[in-house]
Amino acid sequence: MKITVVGMGYVGTVAAAGLAAGGHEVLGVDIDRVRIEALDKGRVPLYEPGLEARVAEGLASGLLCFRHRDDVVEDLGEAALIATGTPTTHGGGADLNQVMAAVSWIKAVGRPGLVVVMKSTVPPGTGRRIIEHELTGTGIRYVSNPEFLREGRAVRDWDAPDRIVVGAEDYATVELAERMHVGIEAPHIVTDVTSAEMIKYASNAFLATRISFINEIAALCGSVGASIDAVSEGLAMDSRTGARIYAGVGYGGSCFPKDVRALDYLALTSGANADLLRSVINTNNRQRVLPLHALRRRFDGALSGLRVGILGLSFKPETDDVRDAPSLDLIRALVDEGIGIRAFDPHASESARPHLPPSVDLVPSVAEAANRAQALVLLTEWDQIVQSDWQIVARCMLPPRYVFDGRNALDPMEMDRLGFEYLGVGRGSVRSSLPEAGPLQLVGPGLAG
Repeated sequence: MKITVVGMGYVGTVAAAGLAAGGHEVLGVDIDRVRIEALDKGRVPLYEPGLEARVAEGLASGLLCFRHRDDVVEDLGEAALIATGTPTTHGGGADLNQVMAAVSWIKAVGRPGLVVVMKSTVPPGTGRRIIEHELTGTGIRYVSNPEFLREGRAVRDWDAPDRIVVGAEDYATVELAERMHVGIEAPHIVTDVTSAEMIKYASNAFLATRISFINEIAALCGSVGASIDAVSEGLAMDSRTGARIYAGVGYGGSCFPKDVRALDYLALTSGANADLLRSVINTNNRQRVLPLHALRRRFDGALSGLRVGILGLSFKPETDDVRDAPSLDLIRALVDEGIGIRAFDPHASESARPHLPPSVDLVPSVAEAANRAQALVLLTEWDQIVQSDWQIVARCMLPPRYVFDGRNALDPMEMDRLGFEYLGVGRGSVRSSLPEAGPLQLVGPGLAG
């Protein structure tokens, strides 16, 4: 097939490269000329493992090329895939300006028989409105084909997705959407357009709810002296509750925050009750400032002049994405308290810099972040951070060598052995909870017999 992908951001670039790897002839289109020029030279302006190599392979094979929107003269092919952004509006809804601009452009240059494939995450009901108000009488068809790519493993998710969702009005459109995915083994869900849109939103909202639930349980564990590690492992063994999920400083990124807010906004404007979603949002906001409260308790509120190292800026490992990252909110709050910040991230420092106060020092290593700091806060569980030589890190720090592990990624007993004052999320104080010698075997990092 010949396919045009409109929008060379995160999803669009992964989709274009993935489709070319599947043997399709792919044209990637964007309005950002600098981005297009970089992609045309095989340089991907974002960090995603394996993506740059896949783009290079597509260019070398001749199946993948990139054009600025104003330079497109060729036919768009059988399908035009929209992968533009849908940022959050001030009211909490989804801003569809980029999507609608893409639809208008496709209408202007596309031919009858073309199929618009919506990859962008749009609120349920959007596809019906596009079909009825934008595409009626054009001969252009529409299919909802939401993406489920996880940053940090998007290339693998493209090749081996959990499912492929197709929402369409007729079997011919379904057949075209399925031909796009030839060679990809995954269950297919074929439904109507609005249900396909809702599957995407419901999936992200459910995952966000699970994260917020385990964080609330972690807070309760901290209050009563239970181990969140043991509790979450026990939950994971129950076939009704799914895979294990970890407590921490909350979710971030380009999907969960905006999609949960957009679903809440949709419920609000349609008259539905979304109290649970609102609680999820509130819980996540609360988790982001847990390290601030912990530092206040440990240093008796005397935070001005304190030096704190921040480990990790991206919202999760294996991506340079800092959109809605907990680190940004926390760092601003810490700076407002008069705390001096040195921060390290192996890939996200450049993307974080415009969003941070000028006083924040971005440094090239964990040891530099720890240098003469009294406290460290781990916010992203990069291997480069978790697998650091913590003995060296301890020597770089000043007493009390306090570590707040916002991802429960470190071994509490090992950190205690090295002389750190360690605190995780829902783990309690290590020194007050280490087991006595004996036959009891506890579940949890560093505590399993």
